[in-house]
Amino acid sequence: MELGELILRQALKNAWQHDGKASTGAVINKVLGEKPELKQDMKTLALKVREIVEKVNSKSFSEIEKELREKWPEAMEKRDEERHDLPELPGAVKGRVVMRMAPNPNGAMHLGHARQLLLNWFYVRKYNGKLILRFDDTDPKVKKPLKEAYTWWLEDLEWLGVKPDEVIYASDRLEIYYEYAEKLIKMSKAYVCTCKPEEFREYKNNKKPCPCRGLSVEEQLNRWEKMFSEYKEGEAVLRVKTDIKHPNPALRDWPAFRIVEKPEHPRIDPDNPPRVWPLLNFNSAIDDHLTGVTHIIRGRDLDFTEKQQRFLYEHFGWKYPVTIVTGKLNLEGAVLSCSKIAEGISKGEYSGWDDEKLGTIRALRKKGITANGIKQLIWDLGIKKNNVTITWANLEAANKKALKSKTFKE
Repeated sequence: MELGELILRQALKNAWQHDGKASTGAVINKVLGEKPELKQDMKTLALKVREIVEKVNSKSFSEIEKELREKWPEAMEKRDEERHDLPELPGAVKGRVVMRMAPNPNGAMHLGHARQLLLNWFYVRKYNGKLILRFDDTDPKVKKPLKEAYTWWLEDLEWLGVKPDEVIYASDRLEIYYEYAEKLIKMSKAYVCTCKPEEFREYKNNKKPCPCRGLSVEEQLNRWEKMFSEYKEGEAVLRVKTDIKHPNPALRDWPAFRIVEKPEHPRIDPDNPPRVWPLLNFNSAIDDHLTGVTHIIRGRDLDFTEKQQRFLYEHFGWKYPVTIVTGKLNLEGAVLSCSKIAEGISKGEYSGWDDEKLGTIRALRKKGITANGIKQLIWDLGIKKNNVTITWANLEAANKKALKSKTFKE
């Protein structure tokens, strides 16, 4: 291999391992490890490496990943051998770390879910902490929970060798969320809005409060009661007061509760169904605080969630958990979206949630991928802020590595 190609391979690999930014010094060390005779002219080598590293670092992470996969796919099967552990959790105290996995049980666990779950599990083991599984199942209209999915998740966790210290069902805790909603109203930090959606949107976009916002606490409490009895679906929502002039319109007075008149949910009494339901950003924030969560591993796509929830934490005077951001994990050629999988099953495109064309844990298990193989893959990927796309070859390589050592190598 010519020197330029050798440097490029090491630069691409180093950039891929470090969120798209290669280190000149690290690349020089790797090149010298393969060609120690180059030490005789370090100045020329350093200039050449610096030139190539600058070109690599000017690319997007996806471009780096694509080029590395096309030219040297074997480099993606071997991670940095010097890394034996995950980065430290900021502010973590051994024995006091509390983390959680909060899936919506509207489908089976897939590889993307497993990544977040296992990262939490790795850290909880590292710090002798507590892991909570919380089913965020308070959307009985759009992302409706599946009765079977609760069992599937628990079965897949057991197969992966992960045992949560506590299991919580958000749908069992509606009264708790009502209690905190009422506290916010009494603090004049939330209000019931009866504006039509298009009317509120106009107020919001013009950075103006809607007429409902300034009504008295007594009137707000009266309206809150009417959400449980008189108002119809779509006629009223409870909004959290934020900054009505916030630069981002979506963060202005976000909705926390809505009315669902005919909820479809496997864990409620069909003869006496709740009609007022919290949106995810509300109940998730409340539960994170009440269960003592100290650290959250959150996907980049949910960065907006934290911005909304911080307003809620400020209202109550709570300290927000430390957040670690990761990119999205994709499996090349496989569907990971629960809604798309469900749609495909209904159309007959997939035989079920364990169809081998899918990236669900049940499907991977059917294909012969082991629990340790999945753990190995997730461990080797580590924490990355950029989105990552892996191939079936990457997954099979991790599986072979785990089978060879009869465990996953940390």
